[in-house]
Amino acid sequence: QVQLVESGGGLVQPGGSLRLSCVASVGVFRFVAMGWYRQAPGKQREWVARITSGGNRNYVDSVKGRFTISRDNAKNTVYLQMNSLKPEDTAVYYCNARGWPMANNDYWGQGTQVTVSS
Repeated sequence: QVQLVESGGGLVQPGGSLRLSCVASVGVFRFVAMGWYRQAPGKQREWVARITSGGNRNYVDSVKGRFTISRDNAKNTVYLQMNSLKPEDTAVYYCNARGWPMANNDYWGQGTQVTVSS
C-alpha cells in the first residue's frame, strides 16, 4: 500500500512563503503523475499543481508565477514551493499520486493546513 505523508503547512502572513513536502513510501518516479490539491472551508477540493513522470509541470491559473512544484527522486519527495501567499490560498493541501502500479491507482495523503492571515 502506497503512503503519502505531507508536511510543511502552517500560519504565514500575506506575501510570505511556505514549502510543502510530500514523502512517498515508494519511488516517486514510478507514478505517472504527482500533484497537489487544496480544499478551503465550504468549498470543493481543487487541483493546484501537477508534475508528470517526464517532468512536465502544470498549474491552476490562480497560482501561476507564485507556486512551483518539484520532485526529488532520491528522497522520494515532491515539493510545492509557495511564494507571495494570499489569504485566498488558505486551505488544507493534499498530495496526490496516480498511475502505479495500475493506471487507475490513485493515492492521497492526509493533508496539511496552510493559513494565510495577518
